[in-house]
Amino acid sequence: MNGQNRKNVKPGIKVLVVKKEDQRTGKLTEGIVKDILTNSPTHPHGIKVRLENGIVGRIQEIIL
Repeated sequence: MNGQNRKNVKPGIKVLVVKKEDQRTGKLTEGIVKDILTNSPTHPHGIKVRLENGIVGRIQEIIL
């Protein structure tokens, strides 16, 4: 499942995000969503979230 729709994102789900500094390489970081930072219902580059470990990034994939 992709992370471009805010309705698919809930605190507590496991996701793969790309951090701002990793956008060029596409390196993904796994974590659990703590806060949803994007207010719009969709975003073409992924919904921005804060993970429980404090990392901020855009969701590339939701792990079910």
